[in-house]
Amino acid sequence: MTAPGPDIEDIRALRDELMADVIQTPVLRAWALERIIGGDTRVTVKLEFLQRTGTFKARGALATLRSLSPDQLARGVTAVSAGNHAIATSFAAQAMRTSAKVVMIRTASPIRIENCRHYGAEVVLADDVHHAFEVVKRIEEEEGRFFVHPFEGRSVALGTGTVGLEICEQIGDFDALVVPIGGGGLIGGIANAVKQQRPDTRVIGVEPEGADTMRRSFEAGEPCPIDRVTTIADSLGAPFALPYSFELTRQNVDELVLINDSHLRRSMGYLFRSMKFAVEPACAASTAALLWPLREKLRNRHVVLVMCGSNIDWATFESQAEFDDGID
Repeated sequence: MTAPGPDIEDIRALRDELMADVIQTPVLRAWALERIIGGDTRVTVKLEFLQRTGTFKARGALATLRSLSPDQLARGVTAVSAGNHAIATSFAAQAMRTSAKVVMIRTASPIRIENCRHYGAEVVLADDVHHAFEVVKRIEEEEGRFFVHPFEGRSVALGTGTVGLEICEQIGDFDALVVPIGGGGLIGGIANAVKQQRPDTRVIGVEPEGADTMRRSFEAGEPCPIDRVTTIADSLGAPFALPYSFELTRQNVDELVLINDSHLRRSMGYLFRSMKFAVEPACAASTAALLWPLREKLRNRHVVLVMCGSNIDWATFESQAEFDDGID
């Protein structure tokens, strides 16, 4: 199977349409990370955690809702998420003047649940991620709401492709791009957009060891599920891969690496200590990959890190981040 990714001109057109509701997030040279890696390494970070709703997810949700018919919009939408996609769908529904009913994991951060309600959504809580997908399927069937998928489909790739478009426009030439992976919607869209403009750029995906769905799928040659998610990076905890995002990722991503929760905790602490960024574990994944499995490989290269989300309350951040002075 070959999944044709959205054409760069379609991505550019969507970006222009979305500018009324989302922002072009800034890029920043990360001197603190360059100092650790050493040599002539240059590190640039794409601060997508400054996006409206606190993550890149607003782009894909808006792209999906903009593709719906007036009848579909009138019936409302539904979504399932550990938090970030639910917030983005709630935001997009408000922007498109429709209603949202979102399913979240019962252990989700209270601030994420409150953010959904802030945008006018009804929140339904489920016991775990597998149960959440069962609940959202029932809502879809019984209420006729359109299911806004968290990572699968062309509209998601169009939306996340706008991140890749912006990176190429803002930074110019670079050697490697490091992107966190959950279900593959972010990296699939970004990699598709970047490879059309910078085909020689090495695109590297990062997964937590406790949610390595894409790695297992790559090894199997087809989308695969995992039995359970065991990582603090709940935003990267997709329980399965799906055909479109899997194929788009397989076609455009050059390498996958794994990081563990200790890497995530230490990276969260280091980003806060050195750059004053208080981010969620998923957002620290690209930094963790550069500091550990990719450090030697990417030394003396120009590396771009995608920093994807900041929806975390202080109590959770304080309990997860580790301030390890030994990283240097």
